[in-house]
Amino acid sequence: MNMQELNELDFGNVGDWPAAVKLILILILCGLVATGWYFLDTEQQYIDLNRVEKVEQELRADFEAKQAKAANLDAYRAQLAEMEESFGAMLRQLPNRTEVADLLVDVSQTGLAAGLEFELFKPQSEVPRDFYAELPIQIRVIGDFHEFGEFVSGLAALPRIVTVHDVQIRPRGEGKLVLEATARTYRYLDEAGG
Repeated sequence: MNMQELNELDFGNVGDWPAAVKLILILILCGLVATGWYFLDTEQQYIDLNRVEKVEQELRADFEAKQAKAANLDAYRAQLAEMEESFGAMLRQLPNRTEVADLLVDVSQTGLAAGLEFELFKPQSEVPRDFYAELPIQIRVIGDFHEFGEFVSGLAALPRIVTVHDVQIRPRGEGKLVLEATARTYRYLDEAGG
């Protein structure tokens, strides 16, 4: 078949065309239909599939993270119970309003038991914090270095929390030293505001 024969093909009578030309025409039409089908329907399905696969991966990762948490839920609950118990024990170390006076007596008796002479023991006003209040106590005591150590050790042994801040030690004479510091004790503020 040559070009002359192709130019003479009658589009009104396709049935009389040679078999090779019909086959080529059918292949071209099938290619056009397949391409049109792809762009009109299948391409969007591939885009949707990719999007859904990404969502599936995100959901799978979220599921695995939640499954790991669920698997450790008993351990988390045990840890929470332990933390609540520890927090409760710490709260019990904070005196309430009625125990503060007894704690002040304990601090002064600890110093006297260590052999210190008090020059100043002055509780300051409370400083409220988030869920507790600080009660600073200015102290000035006279003694020697070992007595100071025994005093601080005695404060640490008290059943309530007492911390020592702003420590200054200077010589007094006659082998004695003066210790000036701020002892702080803490009080739990309950929900009633005090």
